[in-house]
Amino acid sequence: MEFTVKWNDKMSFSGQTTSGHEVKMDAAEEVGGENAGPRPTELLLNAVAGCTGIDIISILTKMRLRPTAFQMDVKGERADDHPKRFTAIHIHYALDGDLPEDKVIRAIQLSKDKYCSVSHSLSAEISVSYSINGTKGDKTIE
Repeated sequence: MEFTVKWNDKMSFSGQTTSGHEVKMDAAEEVGGENAGPRPTELLLNAVAGCTGIDIISILTKMRLRPTAFQMDVKGERADDHPKRFTAIHIHYALDGDLPEDKVIRAIQLSKDKYCSVSHSLSAEISVSYSINGTKGDKTIE
């Protein structure tokens, strides 16, 4: 995977992904940016969620299961000192539909432990929780 990220002006950068999509990034105004795009750290958290979400949908589809709705609430904690890396990331998976809990847990575990290349590229501790049809799951996913 190779691509180029170019400086636009001030703190703004644009990248062209290998798949042909443009990604714009910028910093907050208080640090010299114009808030014209997401922060790279925001993109990183979105990438973790997107990667695991794609895995989970793929796995559930192979199990012949299809959620009627699916969203992820993501929380990232960062170190106070530079480089202010993510020290912990928590993802809550909220799925709706006729979904057996054991199958949902299995899909989450497979993504977390085996398939998500984005999360496996980070050194943050990543924890997860889930709910199905609005009911919080009580099984621990480690």
